[in-house]
Amino acid sequence: MSADETATPLFQGSSWNFDTLQRTHEVIEAIARDELGMDPYPTRLEVVSSEQMLDAYASTGMPLNYPHWSFGKRFAQQEMLYRKGFQQLALEIVINSDPSLCYIMEDNTMAAQATVIAHAAIGHNHFFRHNEVFRAWTEADTVLDELRHARSFVMDCEERHGRPAVEEVLDAAHALFAHGVDRNRRAKHPDPAETRARLADRRRAARDEAAELWLRTVPHRAVDTAADAEADERRAMGLPEENILMFLEHHAPLLAEWQRELLRIVRWFSTYFEPQRQTKLMNEGCATWTHFEIMTRLRDKGLIADGAYLEFLDLHSMVVAQPQFDQKGYSGLNPYALGFAMMRDIVRICTEPTEEDTAWFPDIAGNDAPMETLRHAWAEFRDESFVRQYLSPKVIRDWRLFQLVDDRAAPDFRVGAIHDDAGYREVRRALADQYDPAVLSPRIEVTGADLRGDRMLHLCHWVEDGQQLDPLEARRVLRHLRRLWGYDVSLVERDAATDAEMFTFRSDEI
Repeated sequence: MSADETATPLFQGSSWNFDTLQRTHEVIEAIARDELGMDPYPTRLEVVSSEQMLDAYASTGMPLNYPHWSFGKRFAQQEMLYRKGFQQLALEIVINSDPSLCYIMEDNTMAAQATVIAHAAIGHNHFFRHNEVFRAWTEADTVLDELRHARSFVMDCEERHGRPAVEEVLDAAHALFAHGVDRNRRAKHPDPAETRARLADRRRAARDEAAELWLRTVPHRAVDTAADAEADERRAMGLPEENILMFLEHHAPLLAEWQRELLRIVRWFSTYFEPQRQTKLMNEGCATWTHFEIMTRLRDKGLIADGAYLEFLDLHSMVVAQPQFDQKGYSGLNPYALGFAMMRDIVRICTEPTEEDTAWFPDIAGNDAPMETLRHAWAEFRDESFVRQYLSPKVIRDWRLFQLVDDRAAPDFRVGAIHDDAGYREVRRALADQYDPAVLSPRIEVTGADLRGDRMLHLCHWVEDGQQLDPLEARRVLRHLRRLWGYDVSLVERDAATDAEMFTFRSDEI
């Protein structure tokens, strides 16, 4: 498509004003909706300074957050690196809310602002709205209310109970942040306005549960045994339980109601970020493909000048740069780059398939419906299943991917898969496994709590492929866990394949 010589560019040069931003956003959104069939949330653009962007960095990317010393520490670290030129700031931050909030830097050039709008306000925003992982785990229309509640509740607790007492609970909860998620259940997020009623209901439910547990564990029948009572206790507490923060919130014997609500708040944040963790490759791939496609269409329509497009290409090339494994900046596969490559490859398979593509992807090869195929993939998959379904032999060859087998008993690595039919499938399987949520975090469960005896809390870490916990970090987290539980804690490491006990950590031995 050639540029429309009669079209007037949306902007000239690098400067911009709010009218230019609004006009550019309207044109970009029209292309996304009318030509690409995308359907993002309504978007609110907010222009922020570099210091405000640093503050958003420090607050885990949220527009407002509760106060905590760790955010201030992170702000000081990020500011020092930025001021000394060791680190660049992100051009945007986008919030999964309805309406979506997109923060853009005031220092960006207009070409960068257009790229950011296409990337975040359209790409990420569409993905947030339609991907099933986000739809199952978050409720976008309550996000901002939850954030306001969290901030006001924590600040009120600091007034009532003192900052040290509040920070002690938050420090312990943050140490367990990764273990505040129900990975096998859909998350529920009540309206913060119902918090007071929920706390009252929880107190009544706790009394009822204690009464029911008492009735079931009292030896009122001759056949009742200690084992029966222990089994009833486990059922009443829902053990085993992988969501450690939720278990503590509901069952820790000594926590006050305000402390339980602090745990719920941290657990909500953990749940909010879980879909982003499970879809990093797809989310960034979708946004990167979207900004490239829209900016290219703007250039083809004559709506941006060649100079702006060249500036965009320079920015895009930095986003999708993939350092080699032996380069200093290498930190694994760049999700922007691999995601973008896979999205472009899906378009190629839909429009210009080879015989290999037809054999590997008979359902989409040559269907001439690339956008429908992309929108389906963006909606129905997460990183692990997306790679397992759509990683093609061509991308494997282009990226020179192969599999190394690391056998701890062997002195050397072994190449387990190369570029042949069997090798492509094994590389795809191995890479998909690395995006599996079960692999990304250790599997730790609450397995018991002796409420009738010494009240020791028992946990189990199921060890996969010999990946045991770091002893120093495990002991540090165990101290925080004991602080919340109120009594001693035991963590046993067991081999997931054989159930053999490998190591035991105890808080009374730290």
